[in-house]
Amino acid sequence: MDLEEIICPCTNTTRGMIKDAVDAGAATLEEVQEATGAGTVCGACVDEIEQFIRELIS
Repeated sequence: MDLEEIICPCTNTTRGMIKDAVDAGAATLEEVQEATGAGTVCGACVDEIEQFIRELIS
């Protein structure tokens, strides 16, 4: 897993930033969106973000 990979180009959010949000307690898409802004502009990355959250939590 490349934590420097940008998962949300609209907000320039990386996988590492998503991981940090999950490590800090974010467990849902909405909580990750609130913490990072990822997936809140065009929404094209929402499915990928949700999948990544599931991978991190399991």
